[in-house]
Amino acid sequence: MRHLRFIPLCTALLLSAVLAACAGGAAKPDPEIVRALAPTGKLRAGIAVGAVSSPTWSVRDPATGQPRGVTVDLATALAAQLGVPLELKPYASTGEITNAGPKGEWDVGFMPRDATREAILDFGPAFFLVESTWLVRGDSGITTLADVDKPGVKPAGVAGTTTARSAARSLKNNKLIEFRTSDELIDSIRTGKADAIALGRESLVDLANKQLPGSRVLPGYYQATGVSIVVPKGHAAALAYVTDFMEKAKSDGTVKTALVKSGLPDAAVAPPMKR
Repeated sequence: MRHLRFIPLCTALLLSAVLAACAGGAAKPDPEIVRALAPTGKLRAGIAVGAVSSPTWSVRDPATGQPRGVTVDLATALAAQLGVPLELKPYASTGEITNAGPKGEWDVGFMPRDATREAILDFGPAFFLVESTWLVRGDSGITTLADVDKPGVKPAGVAGTTTARSAARSLKNNKLIEFRTSDELIDSIRTGKADAIALGRESLVDLANKQLPGSRVLPGYYQATGVSIVVPKGHAAALAYVTDFMEKAKSDGTVKTALVKSGLPDAAVAPPMKR
């Protein structure tokens, strides 16, 4: 897997200002940094909300209807460090978050990294390394990744996501069926519209355990990438600040706590970013 890259600041002066603002952990950030990351006075966090919990996907609390998950906890911690209110901006997929970035709908987001997204968004460090694979019904004869590409098999994914794009590239014979939401994707395997569905391994394991008993997650993976914090393109000061925030969140236990709280105690925190 390609090393995650750090995008440098344009000037040494800007770098010094950002580092000074980030130093000291709880120190109040420089007002210029706050304006760069939260121009509306709130930190608007773009999050994917779906049917299954993972380091990428949040779910809605059945009691309150509000999103909860790893990305919600990380956004909450970042807003608290900035000293501004948090405004969650829920989307049906990371693809929709990606498309909303250039429109100025959010200030910070969380998603798997790929070349398509790098063209329009700036990526900070990964906080989790995700493997993407397939889930099939228990009575299916599909047992390997190669079986998904055999004639007659109907593979499916969530449109606009890194997982779906990589799944489509891995298929030589079959065409990926795309659904807008994770709920529609899950329904497709229940109803027979799909024979194999593509998501990150953690999401699929949770799905098999809670919503699709008897289904199987295939061994191996067709894609491995980092789930990262992102900002809209060209916001160097914001990128530098969230980079520092995420590296500290990985080292001080913030990310691990969020994973455990979301029922992912075995999920490993991504290693420090190579600079």
